[in-house]
Amino acid sequence: MSFQKSPSAHLPTAYGLFRVIAYKDQQGEHLAVIKGKLKENPLVRIHSQCLTSDALKSLRCDCGEQLDQSLKMIGKEGGILLYLQQEGRGIGLFNKILSYHHQDQGMDTVEANHKLGFKDDDREYSIAADILKDLGIKSIKLLTNNPRKIDGLEKAGITVVERVPLLIIPNKANVNYLLVKKKKLGHQLEISENKINKIKKLILYKN
Repeated sequence: MSFQKSPSAHLPTAYGLFRVIAYKDQQGEHLAVIKGKLKENPLVRIHSQCLTSDALKSLRCDCGEQLDQSLKMIGKEGGILLYLQQEGRGIGLFNKILSYHHQDQGMDTVEANHKLGFKDDDREYSIAADILKDLGIKSIKLLTNNPRKIDGLEKAGITVVERVPLLIIPNKANVNYLLVKKKKLGHQLEISENKINKIKKLILYKN
């Protein structure tokens, strides 16, 4: 466990008053966003930075919506959101935009990453586990649709006692992205392919 840690500070938000602690390691700078007094098995979201969706409200993915929904749920129940500097599933912002370019030519997200010489998902979760341990947390309820996060945390010594799904309604711009998550990356989306395909036909994407 090797990182620098800031003192905590208050962060008033649209979802309530949180406190934040910054962490810095070789991977980058990360943030622990904490609501309330931490109890046994707190609700936790491990969120990888997605500048295009989190800040610019891109519709290419569901990351910004997952972030908003997670903050709402943690704001009500209490818990922790870890915001990790892992842009583009760990390949960085520049390479993510290169991946977007290849996707615009007809590749899916996995194919584009492979074209650039990366794995389909280059993230690992040891820093998330280290931060949770630093906060005195050894077991959690995890807000995720991604089984790899559960595996990564448990290998790093954090017990996931429950997976809490994040339900996001697809739009026409991200429906193929979500299908690839489900079919190629094993994400446990709470929506069938048939329903996604119906949505794909019905939703009008507004520029």
